[in-house]
Amino acid sequence: MYHKIKTKIEDGTVRELWKEALWVWQYVVRYKWSVAAHILMGVAGIVMALGSSVASKFLIDAVISYDSGVIGSAAAIMLGMRLGNIAMRAVCARVAAVLNIRIQNEIQAEIYGRILRTDWQSLENFRSGDLLNRISSDANIVSGSVTGFMPSLISNTVQLAGAFFIILHYDPVMALISLISTPVTILCSNVLMRKMRYHNKAMKDVYSNVMSFQQDSFRNITSIKSLGVTDWFTEQMIQVQQDYKEKYLEYSKFSVGTTILMNILSLVTYIGCFGWGVYRLWKGSITYGEVTMFLQLSGMLGNAFSAIVSLVPACISIGTSAGRIMAVVQLPREETVIRPEFQEEKDYTLVLDNISFNYRGGVPVLKQVNMKASPGQLISLTGPSGEGKTTLLRIMLGLVHPTGGKAFLMGDSGREYSLSAATRFIFGYVPQGNHIFSGSVAENLRISKPDATDEEMWQVLRIACADEFVKKLPDGLDHQIGGRDKRLSEGQAQRIAIARALLKRAHILLLDEATSALDMKTEEKLLANLMASGLVKTCILVTHRPAGKDICDCCYYIRDGNMTEEYNG
Repeated sequence: MYHKIKTKIEDGTVRELWKEALWVWQYVVRYKWSVAAHILMGVAGIVMALGSSVASKFLIDAVISYDSGVIGSAAAIMLGMRLGNIAMRAVCARVAAVLNIRIQNEIQAEIYGRILRTDWQSLENFRSGDLLNRISSDANIVSGSVTGFMPSLISNTVQLAGAFFIILHYDPVMALISLISTPVTILCSNVLMRKMRYHNKAMKDVYSNVMSFQQDSFRNITSIKSLGVTDWFTEQMIQVQQDYKEKYLEYSKFSVGTTILMNILSLVTYIGCFGWGVYRLWKGSITYGEVTMFLQLSGMLGNAFSAIVSLVPACISIGTSAGRIMAVVQLPREETVIRPEFQEEKDYTLVLDNISFNYRGGVPVLKQVNMKASPGQLISLTGPSGEGKTTLLRIMLGLVHPTGGKAFLMGDSGREYSLSAATRFIFGYVPQGNHIFSGSVAENLRISKPDATDEEMWQVLRIACADEFVKKLPDGLDHQIGGRDKRLSEGQAQRIAIARALLKRAHILLLDEATSALDMKTEEKLLANLMASGLVKTCILVTHRPAGKDICDCCYYIRDGNMTEEYNG
């Protein structure tokens, strides 16, 4: 036993379990008064149930002995205790529901906020379906532990101790018999906990894979249909489900075996108590009322013991979920502190000075790249796909950081500010693809400026060449787009996304293939509008087409991680 404990301490298992417990405990402390009230009501209900069992002894003995003076009071006490127990259970259920939803929402909001503020590159290790599983399923399990695990543990412990000491008071031998299953359970607990933890974690990981696969499929359903590979994806879904099925059945087999073992131990205890009670009644050592009380109390004792044992897998599940959440919320956060003098600058020049970059464990993506974007310039960035154009934009946005060289903004004062999350507000960004959110046109625009007026929204729509088609929508600015609405073309969606970025009034606008779905005439008009609007100082356009490049002040070409520049005019 000592060797096993020492091994668990050395391999970090105990330390990991302790950290998970402390993380869950913070929510217990945060809601300590509500949790305490819930526990007290649960204990009160248990005390009433125990009192009812004792009252039943006096009632039955009074009936058998025709003691009419005791019958009425014993019956009243027993009925009152039963009704009180029912009332307390009902109130506990309501308090638990209210407390659970509050904690659940708080945990989910906290995880969601932490994910959004986490270092972008660190999140790349997690698939979106896995993150959704952690923020929904795992958060629900942890919140349920605050309202369920601790109150249940204390209530069942009180029931176990109360039933045991009442039996001990009347019959010490029966009290010892009632504990017959305890040594076996303790001996098995080490193996059970280790296997439960393994199975529980394996099931959660596989289920996260299922969610990730489904989400990826639904997000790319147009591509799946157009490529004619629906059958292949269906087969893959079946395979993913099969993996989950195997883990689930493996865990179910283990759970069923454990339940059978616990039930057999409980049955042995009950038979022992029942047999001893019948024997003593046959000998005339106890009354019929005491036999009835013993049977009730032994049943309560067995149920409490089984309930406490059943908390072991719940505890394992809680710890596993807490560990999965901690793995996300403890990731490094972005540094968003803005230097006071940075906000005093009026203009900014973007400088990439001999920068290099490679993703973790990957080959170099950028090699000694130099670039300069000054106020008033429209700059194009071109090159074959996969050569580092989007990576350059990520460096500009402070999502990733160069592995060599310097990337910074130079203010009009001459001071330099390294690109990071703290400088991101200087940039407006329109990514590749259709990034329209479910909601109205106005709600999509106001994401970048919540207090934007209708006049401001129509202004940016005109600049983005989107005002005409928005006016033709059934509800104009209030028309619902995104989600199930497929009436917007890709080009229309791109223009709304550009208008949204313009509304931010950022100094530098980054367009990542954001005009790819527009015809050349519309693209040229839109770019000319942007530079004449006064809403942006500098625009950097990632493009493959010559139309945008022809009106740019400077064109940069990137290939094999190397960049060359060419000035127009």
